[in-house]
Amino acid sequence: MKPPSRPGTVLLTDYAWPDDSVERSVIEQAGHILVTGPAEPASAEVIEELVAEHRPAGILTCWAPVSAAVIDASPELRIVARLGVGLDNIAVDAATERGVWVTNVPDYCVEEVSDHAVGMVLAWTRGLAVFDREVRAGRWDPASARLRRLSTLTCGIVGFGRIGRATARKLGAFGCRILAHDPHAPKDTPEVEMVGLEELLRGSDAVILHVPLTPGTHHIIGSEQLALMQPGGLLVNVSRGGLVDTDAVIKALDSGHLDGAAFDVLETEPDVPAGLSAQPGALLTPHVAFSSDASVTELRRRAAEEVVRILAGENPAHGCNGPRGLPAGSGDQR
Repeated sequence: MKPPSRPGTVLLTDYAWPDDSVERSVIEQAGHILVTGPAEPASAEVIEELVAEHRPAGILTCWAPVSAAVIDASPELRIVARLGVGLDNIAVDAATERGVWVTNVPDYCVEEVSDHAVGMVLAWTRGLAVFDREVRAGRWDPASARLRRLSTLTCGIVGFGRIGRATARKLGAFGCRILAHDPHAPKDTPEVEMVGLEELLRGSDAVILHVPLTPGTHHIIGSEQLALMQPGGLLVNVSRGGLVDTDAVIKALDSGHLDGAAFDVLETEPDVPAGLSAQPGALLTPHVAFSSDASVTELRRRAAEEVVRILAGENPAHGCNGPRGLPAGSGDQR
């Protein structure tokens, strides 16, 4: 463990909320200085310039890229704290080599993300988005309804961490059969059938993704996996856009093999492929599954507290790496 440091500078690279008041309160009450970058995530080069200018002891980052060059740009750096769960915008290996902690807040939005996933399944089974558009366009045609009874369906959950388990619990309350796939699943999973990925895809009416984006999960759903899904099924992604080959999804929707695609995240976000937005079976939200008044406040406070903890010479509550031989913490990207 490093010794406690004198008051230091903390850089907030970017933020997805109106101001930096929560972060500033926590950081400044601990005697440190908060420097805030642009609200919208800047390029890695801009972040590197900010870090070289301010030489922060801590970095708080939401979406902005924290590259190896960024980590090397401040000799004082001791922690990169993610304002979120996934770590795909942080060069974790470079931080580990430099003896810099990487932390996240793995459980702040479990209920929100699982609610969002369940809401997307309900919107699909009951035709909520489609019929809302129809009625607003002046078409009142109840005879066109081709709706589903949720309790008769099988829902497959890919990734059975905190959020996956919450989604299973909520969908199970509707009477669904639940399949799940996770190489690190707990042994005791009552009311849930743990299966391989191919079996899950073949057996599910709706497939929900709750996995982190890593080199091994990039495009975990592509044309081959979509072909395994039951005709007329639904794909839900509330995790990371890079898990899904969007072009393959568009083709599956075009052919009718896939009836619905409900995405809160896109590989190209904030740009939405025209071929996807034109699909009547696509339900799209702008990466807000994590968000609620309670979850965002909790996220901001807890991420800032991790920075204060490290700068005080303590271990993190949710370390995601093991810098300089220290044991990894309990970070979880799901």
